[in-house]
Amino acid sequence: MSHLVATFFYTGHLRPAPGTWGSLAALPAAWLVLMAIGPWGFILATLAVFALGTWATAQEIRGRADHDPSEIVIDEVAGQWVALWPVALGAAASGSAYLALWPGWVAAFLLFRLFDIWKPGPVGLADRQEGPMGVMLDDVIAGGLAGMCVLVLAVVWHGVIA
Repeated sequence: MSHLVATFFYTGHLRPAPGTWGSLAALPAAWLVLMAIGPWGFILATLAVFALGTWATAQEIRGRADHDPSEIVIDEVAGQWVALWPVALGAAASGSAYLALWPGWVAAFLLFRLFDIWKPGPVGLADRQEGPMGVMLDDVIAGGLAGMCVLVLAVVWHGVIA
């Protein structure tokens, strides 16, 4: 069960770039969760994914020399979902369909991957932490940075350009 969770239904075994595949798989899963339980439920689901991912990662790295194996992508799912929070809340606030804000989905995906790969500042600091919390936390922080950028882009686009 822990392997199923940690690899997000084996998405982490796709090559090349399993982290990107995990982030990409997080998008339709996010849409399904949003459709089922709305934006506040989505935020709670993200927290649940983080908790479940921390547990699964702990199980998967126990006794291994590699403390952040590439097939573990549940951290990307949690981070990608955090990056989507402004899109989910923005759609709900404006009464728009979630997919109507597709530029926000694209921006959240690209910005999350940028911060997850680049690992600036606090992302890199979290990445250097040992154990399952380090595996999970760097992606959540990258997602938070991506989400802030998505929010700024939305304000600029809708406030200045539109």
